Amino acid sequence: MTSNALRLLAAAVLVAVLIVAENPTPRTDLGTLVTDFTAGLSANQEYHQPESGELAATATGFSAALNHRKTAEFTNLGFTVLDGVDSVTGRAYTMVVNEQAWGMYVIDRSAPLSVAVEVPHPVSDLRTELVGIDLFRHEPGAVLLVAGAHRRAADVAHEPTSVFHAIATVLAQRGLAQVQLHGFDDRNLPATDIVLSSGAALVGDLARRTADRLSAGGFAVCLAWTERCDRLAGTTNAQGEMAAAAGTVFLHVEMSRTVRDSPARRTDIVRALSS
Repeated sequence: MTSNALRLLAAAVLVAVLIVAENPTPRTDLGTLVTDFTAGLSANQEYHQPESGELAATATGFSAALNHRKTAEFTNLGFTVLDGVDSVTGRAYTMVVNEQAWGMYVIDRSAPLSVAVEVPHPVSDLRTELVGIDLFRHEPGAVLLVAGAHRRAADVAHEPTSVFHAIATVLAQRGLAQVQLHGFDDRNLPATDIVLSSGAALVGDLARRTADRLSAGGFAVCLAWTERCDRLAGTTNAQGEMAAAAGTVFLHVEMSRTVRDSPARRTDIVRALSS
């Protein structure tokens, strides 16, 4: 993570801590915390490749965080765990952030765990983090996964030995579906708004229903299980391969630049992706 990202994160954490001193459930704009975090990502940032022991400790620590527990081992890996309330939705959350460019993870506490919303390429896939925040807010019980490194520093969507993948695996083992958000350049598929795929996982009812809702919402959709979609199907995606092995749902959603640039279309796609 760049020094700028660390300063932004430190400022956000400091604000939250100061608020906690007055209120045990601080109200913060979760969207601002996420975008401040991603604003500091850079293709040239430092990234520490986790070792197998660190990945195992991460999985254990995150599982504890899901159960409202904190572990010293988790903290020793550079994770900060904060509880708060999103000022936009009024819903409680737990935020887990790592100082070694291992990501930001937010657990919605308002309902039982429901879905993993994944943003593996923030900034690089421009505005996917905005769609991720909105989808997270639209789904009580969601868990938001935001990579802590720029794609050129660490491509966690294709890296099974990443913290991002370890946490996605914890959630899949609990039966959560994964919705992973990506972006493509309009020039790659000029007549297409969305490429929808199940990656390496089987195409199920959720994928087909999502495809129907996207089409009904006016999106031109390329369905990777029936069409050729310019190699945007995510069939080599590490989280998709893990989901296939676990027998859980994985949706790989590629959005055109035009869709990602439009607040109205981002709202439409979140509505269509919501189960």
